Amino acid sequence: MKHGTTLFLKLAVILIGMPVLGLCIFWLPSGADYLHYPILTGVYASAITFFFALYQAFKLLGYIDKSKAFSELSVNALKNIKYCAIIISILYSVIAPLVFPIADADDAPGLVAIPLLIIFASSVIAVFAAVLQKLLKEAIDIKSENDLTI
Repeated sequence: MKHGTTLFLKLAVILIGMPVLGLCIFWLPSGADYLHYPILTGVYASAITFFFALYQAFKLLGYIDKSKAFSELSVNALKNIKYCAIIISILYSVIAPLVFPIADADDAPGLVAIPLLIIFASSVIAVFAAVLQKLLKEAIDIKSENDLTI
C-alpha cells in the first residue's frame, strides 16, 4: 500500500490532539478553590490517556501503511484504544459529581453536561474499538486458516 494513503487520517489525529494539548498547557484553575484540584488532576490524567490512545491510532495507521493491518499488532492497538476509552469514561464518572457544586455555585447548568458528553463519547469509542478488535481478530483467524489450507 502506498505511504500516503493514510496521510489525511494521520493529519486528523494530529489536529485532534492539538486543542487538547493547548487546553493542557493554558488551562489553569481560576481560583484557589479546593474543588478545582481533584477535577484538574482527573482532567490531566484523562489527557495523558487520550494522548496514549492517539498514539495507538497513529501506530494503527502506520500498520495500515505497511500492509500489516491484519496482524496482532493492529489488534493490540485497538485493544489499547478500547482500554483508554474505558479509563477516560471512568475518570469522568468520578469527576462528574465534583462538577455539580461548582456548576451550582456559578449558576452554569451547561457545565454539568460536559463530563456527561465526554463519558458518552468515550463509551461509544470503546464499544466501536471492541467491535473492530473482534472483527479484526476473526479476520486474522480466517486468514491463518486459509493459509494452512492447501
